[in-house]
Amino acid sequence: MKVLVVGTGAREHVICESLKDDVELYSYMSNINPGIARISNYRQGSELDVQKVAEYSRDNNIEMVIIGPEAPLGRGIVDELEKYEIKSVGPDIDAARIETDKSFMRGLFEEYKIPGSLTFKVFDKYEDIDRFLDEYDGDVVVKPVGLTGGKGVKIVGDHLRDNDEAKTYAREIIDTKMGGFSQVIIEEKVVGEEFTVQAFSDGKNLSPMPAVQDHPHAFEGDDGPITGGMGSYSDKNGLLPFLTQKEYDDAVQIMDNTISAIKDKTFSYYKGVLYGQFMLTKNGPKLIEYNARFGDPEVMNTLPLMETPMIDVCNGIVDGKLKKVSFMDKASVCKYLVPDGYPETTYGNTLISVDEEKIDALGGHVYYAAVNQKEDGVYTSSSRAIGVVGIGETIFDGEKIAESSCRNVHGNLYHRRDIGKKELVDKRIKHINDIRT
Repeated sequence: MKVLVVGTGAREHVICESLKDDVELYSYMSNINPGIARISNYRQGSELDVQKVAEYSRDNNIEMVIIGPEAPLGRGIVDELEKYEIKSVGPDIDAARIETDKSFMRGLFEEYKIPGSLTFKVFDKYEDIDRFLDEYDGDVVVKPVGLTGGKGVKIVGDHLRDNDEAKTYAREIIDTKMGGFSQVIIEEKVVGEEFTVQAFSDGKNLSPMPAVQDHPHAFEGDDGPITGGMGSYSDKNGLLPFLTQKEYDDAVQIMDNTISAIKDKTFSYYKGVLYGQFMLTKNGPKLIEYNARFGDPEVMNTLPLMETPMIDVCNGIVDGKLKKVSFMDKASVCKYLVPDGYPETTYGNTLISVDEEKIDALGGHVYYAAVNQKEDGVYTSSSRAIGVVGIGETIFDGEKIAESSCRNVHGNLYHRRDIGKKELVDKRIKHINDIRT
């Protein structure tokens, strides 16, 4: 079977790795990802040019396309592929609004009375924003309505509002059409521990993956700016050290209700991966946002643990016959190596080296992210470079493998050594216990 994977990062690398032994693999990517290039027939080109991707798929008799990043979904790549009767693992443009339009997502929760929602307002006028913030009692989260690659969120507390920080940022979002809309969404800030549940969906059936916790802050100790994610971990029981089975099940139920609401609202079956980012509060899970695809780095925690063949899962999705997907009872830790100074780095387009043989001997896994293969080696961009994963009986076993593996990646790179360490995990457990009491 000919299968095409669209995308160029670590997320797409691990997807390709999970497919390579069972399909004739093709890829379409903007940069030459060395990990993907050596295991696939690849075409270099913009993933955003959805018509060219569809034509390439038609010309190469591709039978199924798996879409990695969110932006092509927002541009209707699935709809374009349907013109050539090519099946896709990914939602069509209407169903993808669950990620691409936050006002649609929040409105869906409101209309269908889906639990786990937040108080929110959508604005497009300065005076309405000013009036709301002057009257609102509490901290707020200010977001663009559209896509910003996970980097457009700003949390603003009462102690800062005297300086009009929230108002200024909200106006910036509207003025610049950040995320593609002249709108801003302002939500209540909830306190708790964030976690992610990813689930496969055929539009009727949902099969969830192990829970994962991402670490979005750039620096150790959860310090520094919010990034696309510096690393993540999952636990061997499919939960997390601070997450109960009921809390996990409640989150999955919210997602199940969501795909039913999408079908009723848009008349589209949600086919692909639904990513739910949740905040575990004293009142249970609250939905922060959805992504219409695998998370990055979270996919690197889950796909290497999957026992069901990936191609069987994908066939179940596109045929509407998805069955329960099984995973190894193991823990995993992912650490991202990024250019020094990331996210405001001066070390883009610099040469790095990866000793994959030594990492493999340690039991680690390497996934190439925002890099580019050139004649003389692998070069960074200004974004995340290499994802390294360790798998073990415990989180701490996986962390040791991941940390040892990171020592075999060389260049002007930095990673958070504290991800998966006992001190940080214990901090999460104490935090949620304090909230529960």
